[in-house]
Amino acid sequence: MDSHTKDNWNANLYDGNHSFVSKFGSDLLELLSPSEGERILDVGCGTGDLANKIYQQGANVIGVDKSENMVHQANQKYPGLTFMARDVLELGYSNDFDAVFSNATLHWIKKPKDALQHIYNSLKPGGRFVAEFGGKYNVETITNEIIHQVKKAGIPYTSEQFPWYFPSIGEYATLMEETGFNVTFVPHFNRPTPLEGDNGLRNWMEMFCGNIFKNHSEAIKECVMTQVENNLRDVLYQEEQWIADYKRLRVVGVKQDSLSAN
Repeated sequence: MDSHTKDNWNANLYDGNHSFVSKFGSDLLELLSPSEGERILDVGCGTGDLANKIYQQGANVIGVDKSENMVHQANQKYPGLTFMARDVLELGYSNDFDAVFSNATLHWIKKPKDALQHIYNSLKPGGRFVAEFGGKYNVETITNEIIHQVKKAGIPYTSEQFPWYFPSIGEYATLMEETGFNVTFVPHFNRPTPLEGDNGLRNWMEMFCGNIFKNHSEAIKECVMTQVENNLRDVLYQEEQWIADYKRLRVVGVKQDSLSAN
């Protein structure tokens, strides 16, 4: 993240109200299956919880995240591990890692082919890429209502303001294959996700939707979020908690070695 870019990631809010991100990522670690002594890169490490679990399984792990706030918190929580503020589009590694792991990050990268190339370059031949992120239709109920209310409030909105990239299986698997990966696993699945507390949806919007509301007053933002809550309560509020309509894409790919690629 360059010095001119504001870091909007609130690491305390992330750890306090959005710890589900790491909790749901724990079973992704079973797919990664770290081995003793492996070198593993955690792309989008957040505040370090999953990197620490990888380390506890005996691997040597480096965590990178674009947010300096997140990296600072990760270093505070796990001072024995290595965390660096670095954009996935500027990784700069070459044949360095046995595996690249990423949870709930790659849907933020709107240049997916470039991200995949950097991940591919980071891996040793035969190395594996294991990731989960938002797939097609992820949080569509929420985002459709936000966009509807933004437009209703007279706020200019274009698709460029949409903060995420939510691909289909076919789209992302094709990009992986074009990059050089042998794609071995790529399910797309529903994962209804509880949001903590009665303010769960509002906290989610505060945490993740800043790009939609930037350059607009707190009063307008407050009005939009209140309308979204009111209109979605009957749809997403169940048994006294908000349930977000998450849909995830999980991928495993192997970097072809020079012999198998020819």
